[in-house]
Amino acid sequence: MAISSNFCGGNIVHTATIVESPTKCRVELNVDQDPYTELEDTIHSQWFYFKGSLMDPILGGPNKGEEVTVDYVITNANRVAFPSAWPGSSVCVSTNGKKSWERKTKTDYDKAEGTLSWQHVHRQYEEGTYFSFFEPYTLDRHIDLVDRCRATRGVNVSVIGRSLENRDIELITVGTGPLKCWINHRQHPGETQAEFFAEGLLTRLCGLDDFGAVDGLAHKAREAFTFYIVPNINPDGSANGYLRTNAGGANLNREWATTGDYEAPTLERSPEVYYVLKKMDEVGVDAFADIHGDEEMPFNFIAGAEGCTNWGPRLQGLQGAFLGAYCRTNPDMQKEVSYDPEDPNGANLAVCSNQIATRFNCLSITLEMPYKDCYTCPDPERGFTGGRCARLGMNIVDAFMHVKDWLRSEEPFWENLGEDDQYIRPKEEWEGKATMMGQE
Repeated sequence: MAISSNFCGGNIVHTATIVESPTKCRVELNVDQDPYTELEDTIHSQWFYFKGSLMDPILGGPNKGEEVTVDYVITNANRVAFPSAWPGSSVCVSTNGKKSWERKTKTDYDKAEGTLSWQHVHRQYEEGTYFSFFEPYTLDRHIDLVDRCRATRGVNVSVIGRSLENRDIELITVGTGPLKCWINHRQHPGETQAEFFAEGLLTRLCGLDDFGAVDGLAHKAREAFTFYIVPNINPDGSANGYLRTNAGGANLNREWATTGDYEAPTLERSPEVYYVLKKMDEVGVDAFADIHGDEEMPFNFIAGAEGCTNWGPRLQGLQGAFLGAYCRTNPDMQKEVSYDPEDPNGANLAVCSNQIATRFNCLSITLEMPYKDCYTCPDPERGFTGGRCARLGMNIVDAFMHVKDWLRSEEPFWENLGEDDQYIRPKEEWEGKATMMGQE
């Protein structure tokens, strides 16, 4: 077997191939690590993406062994950032040159051995097979998305700064409305769900699939809002195949404020955050969403600003109504399960959505999507997909439009919200959690 990850977003270390017979072998792998993260005093890892190919000539000669069964085994699966994410996970696989992805439903995590394993049958003369933690979103696809936006009338693409490795940080601006809505994506580069989300959002707002023509609600949204969209705030981590950090090891979602003696953001360590926050201060923010993927939880959900000092009936009402509208528009979203909210006045202001909620006194949420199958709308064969991420990106427009008149309202709108718009305090518990997470 030939194992390769020397391409955009690739990550794996091939440690051994054990030939068991002319038609069967075991390939042992390690997930490679992100750079050291100073603030958290840790080294993150979990994202993997690689290609496996039969070597030529095939084992056993040209007329034998036309199929080879390969057991792929990640031997350091218990030493990644979130080992409890593996139970219930299924590896993504593409056998047609990354044109489409399916799931290895028989992915197995052996907690005692600390291994993640799956089996694949390789056939002679087929192109290489790709495996990944979730569907990859490459920088080539990112560049194509940005170029399509740039070529669309009424859409502005600007470069507001550059990363540590001198890649562009693009800001896509669309709309002419007075309300300023910011949506950032992919602070954690291994959470590729976020950029599929961005593609769906931009496709709808910019009319990318219809020569710039948009649907009626998107048209109204562009009149009500000016959208500031950062489709990939961490291009270095994305290119290098990292899970959570930029090229210097900074976890960007802990770089939005100084923590103790650790100054942030800085041009030396986190220019990506520095430039985006600077632009936010210049133009203002009336609503904000930070788009992520969650390794462990099989749900789409939002985490809000409950721990911020300005949390009260207004922000609670906005968050409840926003999430209520989102759930009505797309059943992949739900209300009941999320991270346990932070204690009152206990928010970590180095986390992006907390910083924005406090700094601009606005609706500000973190949106998380699963790597696993989605419990609210399960599809075991395909799992949660990039296409469904994109649909959530399209539907966030509906949720923002539902709350637009209340974002800066001085009236106590929360007193008259309907039942479906009421805030529900979420819990980080769900039926079957202990079994899935290997806690039983």
